[in-house]
Amino acid sequence: MVTTLPTALPHTSEAAARRRESAVRARVAELEDLFGDPSDPANPAGYTALLEADRAAVPFAAGEALLDEFGIVDEYVPRALGGRLDAMDTLVRVMRPVMRRDVGLAIGHGMTTFMAASDVWATGSDRQREWLAGLLRAGGRAAIAQHETAHSNDFVRSQVTARRGPGGGYLISGGKPLVNNLERAGALVLFCRTDPAPGSRSHSVLLLAPEQLSDAHAAVTARRTPVGLRGCRFAGVEFDDCPVPDGALLGPEGSGIETALRSFQISRTVIAATAVAALDTSLRTAVRIDREQSGGWQGRPTDNSRTGAALTNAFVSLLLYDALAVVAARALHLLPAETSVTSAALKYLMPRVLGETMYDLSIVLGSDFYTREGTRGIFQKHVRDVPVLSLGHAGTVACQATVIPQMPRLARRSWFVEDEAPAGLFRLDGDLPPLRTDRLALACGRDSLSASLLAVAARIEGHGPVERALRALAGLLVEEFRDVRRRVLRLEAAGPATSAQPARFALMDRYTLLLAGAAVLGVWDQARYGSDPFLADPSWAAAALHRICGRLGTRVDALPPECETRLRHEVQLRFSTRTSYDLYSTPIPG
Repeated sequence: MVTTLPTALPHTSEAAARRRESAVRARVAELEDLFGDPSDPANPAGYTALLEADRAAVPFAAGEALLDEFGIVDEYVPRALGGRLDAMDTLVRVMRPVMRRDVGLAIGHGMTTFMAASDVWATGSDRQREWLAGLLRAGGRAAIAQHETAHSNDFVRSQVTARRGPGGGYLISGGKPLVNNLERAGALVLFCRTDPAPGSRSHSVLLLAPEQLSDAHAAVTARRTPVGLRGCRFAGVEFDDCPVPDGALLGPEGSGIETALRSFQISRTVIAATAVAALDTSLRTAVRIDREQSGGWQGRPTDNSRTGAALTNAFVSLLLYDALAVVAARALHLLPAETSVTSAALKYLMPRVLGETMYDLSIVLGSDFYTREGTRGIFQKHVRDVPVLSLGHAGTVACQATVIPQMPRLARRSWFVEDEAPAGLFRLDGDLPPLRTDRLALACGRDSLSASLLAVAARIEGHGPVERALRALAGLLVEEFRDVRRRVLRLEAAGPATSAQPARFALMDRYTLLLAGAAVLGVWDQARYGSDPFLADPSWAAAALHRICGRLGTRVDALPPECETRLRHEVQLRFSTRTSYDLYSTPIPG
């Protein structure tokens, strides 16, 4: 079934696009206002109450009630089914206030439901889609059971089987030991083996309701409390020839692997792009502590070069990562055939960028890093929660397995010959065409994003020392890209020797960094004549490319001093004006 999630205003006038952007900003502002000042101890949705729930390993009840009041579930339901879902970049923006407050709340209350629902919107029948939309809009939740802990990323090795029953339907056997929100879900999307023979048609997806499961043949196992996301409710389920009707089948039998690989492109992108907000909170916490320690509430923040550099580096990493996040989210609509690479690249970089940035910020916190209470405690909670986002079926190894096999074909047919990506890919707002899930390809042999690296690098004019530095850094990335292409082609010519596998992983790592650099250049190129003076300034883009070159091991000259000054000023300005640290500069409380 071809599924389209219609945008509210497909291909409309500039005035209509502005109205759409205004409506998105209003929804984000409403949610931020509902959350209130997180540092206020009396705020029921503040850090004090949040950390108490975390210590007790229970869901953050005040936060969940607030999201219910806002009607967050409508953000997961397509407009055609009565909700507000029209574009994935909009969903990311609306969910960032939630992730900025609490990673566990974002995942436990909403994103798990969205992941399950995505499979239904993409492959379900009209009846299944309408049933789930009604369930969610009435306050229900959905859970998804794909991987099993015994097999980690290898979700195809499912031990849950569904065989045809003698009277029709299916008989399910086996277990899924770790399913988020299982006990609270009114719908379960279950990935299972329907054909014992190996191959791409061996698995299917079932959409189940609790009332379809016989108590004698299905049992929920004990709840697990993880180190991170302690407020999420993880439990397992065991099936013993549990009968379910034919109508439970989601999509054609044997389409489970294809369904999962397509839906990963959406869920990887949305979750990884939303995670920027957790880093935003961590940076804001570090700036607050820096000011407190230096008397900066009434005076100026510390001039300690090590502390200042840590804050600036964290800010640059956040912007670098967010540029790729924006591009990946918009690519789902504009370049759906190419998103298997962009979504995997974003999810692959998430633990690296966020982990390194948390380490940078720990320099500022010092011993406060271990604090679990008050405004400082949220940093330690994010340190525990954020890594969990990179685990499971869509983790690092799965992302590598997605990109590495495509690189030889890209090197032969696309790199250095492809046309650059459309300008809309790099804009922070503006209309998008409808999302066509049937156009999400598992591989396509095209890479428009890297072509934009070459195109933008060639048209940087070099006015002033910072822009000249940006031009030089962009040129270095182009040469790095040439070297990656040469090495990929050389490995392909040598054949699939086992000894060459480590080199393939290293080249994939370099390639994802180059894609991030292309995203940075594209976003800056679109913003340099726009209304945001900071994004129009080449300082942030030069600093981001400088950081990428450092990760690539490329020798680079020091940035002009005015670049560092501009970034340090922006870090302090955004803290003082209560503005988010991501590319959107959203007003936030507290």
